[in-house]
This record gives sequence, C-alpha cells and structure tokens, in this order.
Amino acid sequence: MEAQYAQILAWLSRRLPNERQRLLAVTIVAGGLCGLAAVAFHLSIGWLESLMIDRANAAHGNSWIWWTILTPTFGGLVAGLGLTYFAPAAAGSGIPQVKVGYTLRFGLITVRETIGKFVLCAIQIGSGASLGLEGPTVQICAGVSSMLARAARLSPQNSRRLASVGMSAGIAAAFNAPIAAVTFTLEELIGDLDQTMLSGVIVAAALSAVIEHTVLGSNPVFHVNRSYTLTNSSSLVWYALLGLLAALVSVAFTDSLLWLRAQFKRLTVVPKWVHPAIGGMAVGCLAVGTLALFHLNGIAGDPYKTLTLALTGSMGVLPVMAMAVFCVAKLLATVCSYSSGGSGGIFAPALFMGAMLGGSVGYLDVAVFHHSTDAIGAFAVVGMGAVFAGIVRAPMTSILIVFEMTGGYGLVLPLMIANMSAFALARYWRNVPVYDALLAQDGIYLDPRHRPPNLPRAKPLLPPELHGEASF
Repeated sequence: MEAQYAQILAWLSRRLPNERQRLLAVTIVAGGLCGLAAVAFHLSIGWLESLMIDRANAAHGNSWIWWTILTPTFGGLVAGLGLTYFAPAAAGSGIPQVKVGYTLRFGLITVRETIGKFVLCAIQIGSGASLGLEGPTVQICAGVSSMLARAARLSPQNSRRLASVGMSAGIAAAFNAPIAAVTFTLEELIGDLDQTMLSGVIVAAALSAVIEHTVLGSNPVFHVNRSYTLTNSSSLVWYALLGLLAALVSVAFTDSLLWLRAQFKRLTVVPKWVHPAIGGMAVGCLAVGTLALFHLNGIAGDPYKTLTLALTGSMGVLPVMAMAVFCVAKLLATVCSYSSGGSGGIFAPALFMGAMLGGSVGYLDVAVFHHSTDAIGAFAVVGMGAVFAGIVRAPMTSILIVFEMTGGYGLVLPLMIANMSAFALARYWRNVPVYDALLAQDGIYLDPRHRPPNLPRAKPLLPPELHGEASF
C-alpha cells in the first residue's frame, strides 16, 4: 500500500511539479469528491430514517409511542459510544470543528473524525435525533479535502485553503445552494477576500452542486407551489415584528443550548456515552406529543416534510396552534439532542423553527388585515431566513439560502427587514455567536475579541500529517 501511495505521489509530482498546479487540480477533484460524499451521506440518512424512525412512527396500535421514544434513545446510545471511544471530534454540528481545524491546525480534519462523523451522525439522525445534516456535511467534505491536501503534499497554507473549499462544497451539496455556500464560507470561515481561496471556493461549490443535482435532482430543497411576493405594503409591519420575534427565539435557543450543555458537562454521575441517549429519549417524548396532537412529525425524523406544509399554508386544523407548538417543541428537542453531546447540526432545526414562527405571524396578518392566505406561506419563508440569521449570524447567507432553497426571489424587501432585524437584535443581546460560544465552553477562543484578557492567544500548530513544501 505504501509503495502504491509513493508511486501515485511520484506520478503526481512529474505531471504537476508546481504547487499552484497541484492546488488547482486538487480543488477540482475535491469539488467532485465532496459532492459524492455528500450524496452518499444524505442517502444513508434517508435509508436509516426509513429503517428506524419512520417504522417506529408507523408501528401498529399504541406500540408506536414506545418505539418513537426508544428509537432515538437507542440511536443516541450508539452515537454516544462511538463519540466517546472512537471519534470524539465527530461530536457537535461540524462547523466549530472545521473552524478550529482551519484556524489552529492548517485545515487538518483527520480521517477518523471524518469517518466517525459520517457513520455516527447518520445513525443518530436516522434514529430520530432533532439535528440537521448540513453542518455534518461540511465537516465530512472538509475531511475529504484535507485528505486530498495531504495526499498531494500541499503546503500548510494551501492545506488551510482546502478547508474552505471543503466547507463551500459541503454547504452547496447540503442545500443545493452554491451561491449561499460561497457567502457562508466568506462570512463564517475566511473573513476576507483571499483571491486564491475565493476562486477555489467558487469552483468547489459549483462542482459539488452539479454532482448533487445530477444524482438527486435539480429541484429546490422545498417544493413551494408558487413564488411568493410582497402584495400588501401594510404587511411590512408584521415582517418587522417577525424580525423581533425571530431574535427572541434565536436568543432563547442559543442560551438554552449553552446552559443545558454546561449542565451535561457537569453530569459526571452518568457516563458520558449515555448522555446522547438521554437527549434522544427527551426528543422521543416530544415527538410523541406532537404526533398525538397534530398527526404530523418533524420533531424526530425528516423535518422538511412538515416544514413544506408550513411554506404552503397546509398545516391542517388549528394551524396557528400547531405552528406555535412545533416551534417550541423543535427548540426543546434540538437543545436536548445537541447539548447532550450528539452529532448533528443546527441549520435544519433553525429553518424549521423559523418557518413555524413565520407562519404563525402570517396568520396574524391574515386575521387582522384580511389579506390573502397566501401570506401565511410568504411569512414562513421569511421566518426561515430570520431565525437562521439570528442563530448562525450569517446575514448575507440567510437571505441567499432562502432564495436558492425555495426557488423564489419575490420577498427581497421582507427578507431584508426581518433578517437584518433578527441579526442586529440577536447580536446586540448576545454579542458572541453560537459557534464561538460553544468553542468557548471547551476553552477555545478563535476570535480575540471574545478571549479573556488573561488567556494567551492560541497559536496554530503544524500537525505531523502535513509534510508539504514551504508556502509559496
């Protein structure tokens, strides 16, 4: 095996003696492989959901209650064992881990954490955890690009650039949104316009999206029957209110997430590998409640089906109550899944909570101003972006990702009002973004503005896995 690896390196060095040439080649290959890895990850989760949580929800008689509770509990237990004894770095959403790798380890994401993220996260989400696949897709794709960087013997600086390529490819493949992938990578990871990085990010996002489109189809993530537009200027009052409520939901989510995570860190009586099972049991109980009340799921299992109902104003009887309950239940379920040490992201839950919150406000607009019921779906679309902006703190991405995911561009003004209001208020009330706050709980401070004054600055470490040439 080592001899074959050496032969590959020798062949690559003869064909591409210049590192700039190798960087371009690896970037192109990374875009394609990241797309394939993302497709495999998404298909695996879909298959496991049909095998586990979907069967549990559809069990005969009253047995569905116990199966719906036990299935995410079992998935959390399996994930807890794997995260404790095999790949601890695979815990969490994946975005903070990629940021640490980019800032402190020259883009290194190890093979173990990449494989662990793929397998353990697929099991946990497939069993019903209230977590998203988007953040994990980013870490998996960053791991793929990191492996390629090491295989091509790229310099430490170019290996770091490949981490941004992996993040962009992961977001593009997860959401079918290559433009939003570029802006998110710039907002969350790079922070400046490095021309080499930017060109690689764009190429990887485009290639990854092409792979995703080819295998899974080119339709938007959400199938909305019509393109919503702002038909009544008086609705802008409610969109401004939606921005305020989205900021409140965002702060409540991040505060409860950090608080419960701190409690689990102090819970030493119960073994650490059991913690995700506790979170899974809580999610199962919340899913049973919503299923019994509204005969709809979205708390445990694929949330996008119920989310699509909100976007089309088709939540059935008592829609306002259903949306309000789903918003609160999803918040609690995601906090329990993530804070207990699970493996999964918060993108999808943020979009779900935002759609339910927005749809509820939309019903107020219809009831007070007697506008068309189409406003309900429009408010749900805007709510997705507003809560996403308040939690993730990526305002440009929050607007573009809604455009690309829903396939509609007629709500530019409401999106800007609600998203920027939610972003500004959430940042005013809680200055530290959620990913930086999660890393701070682990004693890692990447942003010098948030570092305690008596704590020395962490310096990047050159891992032994990076044997590349000097940076050019």
